[in-house]
Order: sequence, then C-alpha cells, then structure tokens
Amino acid sequence: MANDDHRVRVLSRRIVKASGSSVTVAPRVLAVSNLDLLPRSVPGSLFCAYRKPSAGGFGDVVTTFEAKLPSLLDHFLLLTGRIVANPRSGRPEVHCNNQGAELVVGEVGVALASLDYGDLGASLARTGVPVQYGADIALSVQLVSFACGGFAVAWGSNHVLVDGYSGCLVANAWSQLVRSGTIPATETPNHDRSVFRPRATPSYGSSVGELFMPSESEHLVNALTNECSFVRRTYYVDLQDVATLQAQASREDAAAGERGATRLEAVSAYLWKIFAAVVGESDERCRMGWWVDGRRRLTAAGYEAAAMRNYVGNVTTFAVAEASVDAIQRRPLPDVASMVRESIKSTATGEHFQELTDWVEEHKAAKYVERATVGFGSPVLAVSAFTSFNFDTDFGFGHAALVMPTSVNSGRPCCGLMRIIALPGGNGWLIGMSVWPRLAAAFDSDKHRIFKPLSAEHLGLGQHSRL
Repeated sequence: MANDDHRVRVLSRRIVKASGSSVTVAPRVLAVSNLDLLPRSVPGSLFCAYRKPSAGGFGDVVTTFEAKLPSLLDHFLLLTGRIVANPRSGRPEVHCNNQGAELVVGEVGVALASLDYGDLGASLARTGVPVQYGADIALSVQLVSFACGGFAVAWGSNHVLVDGYSGCLVANAWSQLVRSGTIPATETPNHDRSVFRPRATPSYGSSVGELFMPSESEHLVNALTNECSFVRRTYYVDLQDVATLQAQASREDAAAGERGATRLEAVSAYLWKIFAAVVGESDERCRMGWWVDGRRRLTAAGYEAAAMRNYVGNVTTFAVAEASVDAIQRRPLPDVASMVRESIKSTATGEHFQELTDWVEEHKAAKYVERATVGFGSPVLAVSAFTSFNFDTDFGFGHAALVMPTSVNSGRPCCGLMRIIALPGGNGWLIGMSVWPRLAAAFDSDKHRIFKPLSAEHLGLGQHSRL
C-alpha cells in the first residue's frame, strides 16, 4: 500500500472572487473564439516549484495569496467565470458573473528533492499534484508545501481558455502585482476575442482542412495501445550545449542579411537527425511538427502588437514538415535548421490564422485533431516550445527552481511529444517528452551527451532518496 505521506493532503479549498470595480460588471456569457475551439477541452496547469524561502515560510505564502489574489482577478475576470456547454450547440462558453477562482492549499510529506525528475510528470501524478479540479473551473490556484520547506504553486485552467503563453501571462502578472502593487499599463491583459472573427464569407485553402481530421474513436489508436507505445523522460540541456548547437546550425558563409539559426531551430534540427536515424530502421520518411505561438507573427492590420502580446486565449497553430530519412541524415545541420525555419515561417502567418478561423467557423459541429498526431503515415515528433517566453516567478519568495506545464492527455495523440521550456534564471533547458522506447534509448545514448536526465541537483534542490 502506498505511503499516505507521499500523497498530497488538501488542507483547504475555497473560492476567491475578484474585488474592486470589476465586480459591478453585469453578468454575461462569453463565447470562446474559433481558435479556442481547436484545442481539446482539457485541464492544464503551469507547475512552479520553489526552494525553501530564505525568509518567511509556507504560511506567509498562503497569506500572500489570500490577500492579493482578489486584486489579480480584477485583471482576469474571465478566469472567475465557469466553463459550461451551450445547451443548443454543445460548444463551450464562459458564464462570467465573478463566481470566483479556486484556491487550494495542501501539503505532502516528501521533499522536493525526492521526486523522480527523470520522469517528473509521472512522479507528480503519484503525489497527486496538481490536485484535480472541476471541469467547469476556469482557474484553480494550488499551493502545496513539501517536507523540505519548499513549496509549489500550480496555476490550473482549461486549454479551451488559455494556451501556454496565456498561462505564463497570469503567473507573470501575479509576480508583478505582489512586488509592485500594480500591473503596468503596458502589461494589461487583453481578453478581446473579437479580434479572431471569421470573415463574412469564410475563405480558406485546402491545406488548412488537410491539417485536421475528426476526433472520433474509430479514427484514433485505442488508449491501451497508445499507453504501451510510449515512455516518458525529462531531460536537462545545458545552455552551453544549446549555444554550441546554435553555432553549428548557423552557416559560416551566410549571405548578407541571412540570420543564423535560432536556438529552437538548432535544437529541433539536432532532434530531427536523431529521430531520423531511429525511424530509418523501419521507415523511409519521418515528420517533425511544432505548435507555434502566433502572437509575434500577427503583424497585419487589425492585430495591434501590444494587444496581441498581452492576449489571453489560444493563438496557436501546428506546423509540420516531412522529409526522407536519408535527406535528414545526409544534410548538414544548417540545412535541416533551415527546413525547420521555413516550415514554421510559412505556416504561422496572419493569413493562415484568418483561414484557420474561417475553417473552424464551417466545422464547429464536430471535434477535430491535428491529422499528423494520430499515428497514421510516417512517424511524427511534435514539439511545444516555451523557450521564447519570459517567466517572472518571484512574488517575494525567490525565483522558482522549476517551471513545467502539465496537462491531461485525453485526445490520445499517437506521436512523439516534447515540451521544451527554459529553467528560471537561465540555467538551462528542460525537455519533457513522451516518445517511443527506441527514441528514448537514442537520446540516452547520444554520443554528445546533450540530453542529461533531469535531477534535483540541476535545480539546486540537493540529494534525497527518490520517490
């Protein structure tokens, strides 16, 4: 029988409402945008782990949230609402009447260092963190103390309301508010979903529809087969290794004006080469995919830069590129990095997002999934990257040692999945993945030792017996 100390014990669970002028707003129903309808309606959270504070303790952390959370919700009234299904269409919508966000306080009788960081998602699941919350809850803020004196903050919401970038906006706004007492006007959250309106006459190319297929059981690999096909890993990548790959992926003789590879392009190219070597044992072709945040790429009229930068909602699309195994293995790293760049650049355009909005308008009656992720055709390794996001996790108790997105995988994608995120303080990258055993073995045996199993030592949490 599992030791009860290894499971989180909920000490309190209560509702916190917004305060100030926002509570006077009349109740309303907010329809989500067409881009919000593309992700599956599943809970997702941003998990932040903190070392033992040098001053104060967990009680002070709880007191801070109890005192300041209402003020934060003044800026995120949407997240005080409830997610419900429209009785006629069945599509999700938000009933906004300041019903309140959830504040959960718990404790777990193990040290942060005892978590299995090599498979952090599974280790957290064994402790019960994040704590499960209702499907209608728009925001569940969870505070959990660990036996070592460290603690965790989990910002839980639903993917139908927020993407990864939006979750970061909430956490950043919290830190700014607590430290300074306000959120700068230039950082004011934008909840205006009308910017993603379909055209009067929806218009889109065939390539948009080809990205998706109905999310129906007969089109998906069954859950048990899916579960048995993948293993999970969490790796640490040193920033020096990232810089080395970036230099290797950038052309020394680049033409005037041609930029070198970005860090993500370089790492993606390196991943693709390892992936191709594994796929080559059984297939001739393979694909890489990237979920791309569109905020910085929407520059056409109607997309004001500051408003898009602070937009809370989904602005994500999936870019995918396919090539022969031989081509990926044979081409030098700069060529593969250029393939990565071109795939992302050609997909994530303002016109693409408009066509995506129009396509959803005519396909709202059913649920869809990215065709490349369901397991048909050549193998796919899909990347979700948070490396360009700026995390501000210090709300008075030091920067988090670790920030990691977590989600419930209910859509049964049958492809390799990777989440790449920068560690707070710029000490390296974390890569959480669910991949085929052969691919995991290739990462483990990589001759350059780029991918190191994440450990408590990498996070400055010390040594402890593993949970």
